[in-house]
Amino acid sequence: MLKYTDLKKGVIFLMEESPWLVLESKLIKFQRQKPILKAKIKNLKTGAIITKSFTQADEFEEAEVEKKPLQFLYSHKGKFVFIEPQNPKERFEFDEGFMGEKWKYLKKSAKVEAVLINEEIVDIKLPIKMDFKVIEAPPSFKGDTAQGGTKTATIETGAKINVPMFIEVGDTIRVNTEDGSYVERVKE
Repeated sequence: MLKYTDLKKGVIFLMEESPWLVLESKLIKFQRQKPILKAKIKNLKTGAIITKSFTQADEFEEAEVEKKPLQFLYSHKGKFVFIEPQNPKERFEFDEGFMGEKWKYLKKSAKVEAVLINEEIVDIKLPIKMDFKVIEAPPSFKGDTAQGGTKTATIETGAKINVPMFIEVGDTIRVNTEDGSYVERVKE
């Protein structure tokens, strides 16, 4: 059984017979009251995201989670198709609602991890850091980088990322897929 203090980012637990994923959690301590845990959680069946407070009395069953490697094949009209790398005939198709914001970081042949509960895929996990080619970026001028500013660049998947002023079209950058932030320029 999980206690309320075990609900940290990335933990999957069962509540009201549904699997929930902890997106954020913060323990709040009061001077004369018992501490509470405020958590932002996502229902892995419905996709609903809620903020909930938990107390010391709350206990949860940990979800039995399996993981399976998948490879992104293609997307078409809001559908995303994946295959098992060892068995390409085994295909899985998900819609844009299931994928959430993750579709922004899917490029052909990207390796991902499927999260299964009771042999049903409930979530897709991307690698935390992925490399992308910059296809569009405003020009930078001499002196722009003196203040350490940023500009918006478009990567090969169509996602827009805030990058430092020195990034140019054709550069390869590393992006944190959890929050969509620029990490570093990759030397080729």
